Amino acid sequence: MAVLKTKPYNREDAVQYATRWALGRNPRFYDYTNLGGDCTSFASQVIFSGATVMNYTHVYGWYYINGNEKSPSWTGVDFLYQFLIRNREQGPFAQEVSLSQIQPGDIIQIFFGNQQHYNHSLAVTKIGFPNNPDQIFVATHTPDFLDRKFSSYQWVAARYLHILGVNM
Repeated sequence: MAVLKTKPYNREDAVQYATRWALGRNPRFYDYTNLGGDCTSFASQVIFSGATVMNYTHVYGWYYINGNEKSPSWTGVDFLYQFLIRNREQGPFAQEVSLSQIQPGDIIQIFFGNQQHYNHSLAVTKIGFPNNPDQIFVATHTPDFLDRKFSSYQWVAARYLHILGVNM
């Protein structure tokens, strides 16, 4: 097995992408809004902007070729979580952290109401002081928001994914 090099995750590029495309669609990527939602595809696009490396491992990787050729982790909330937390191969990797450790460019996943699973991915665009839900701002698709206060969501549970770096 080859030894992988690790590079830093470019949070600035990730946030710039989120800001540019939160209220629109990048024509390079399929819009999954009418197929269950585009939130995790958008989160993946944000991560890719900061990582610039995909993992083309069939089924368990994280990649997008076109609307029909993509990994489950590109568009699936739990699949993205599992990839980022477990990835030891090429591509971005993350750890679940507390709210106080989240940074711009990271991902928050939530579930609403009586749902029993995480069903929405949000990209962190800004953090104020002190670091609490009123001072965390996010961008997302389906529905589309830019710099929405995290506290405005009616979530039952949240998990915070801090991107640690990118394996090359």
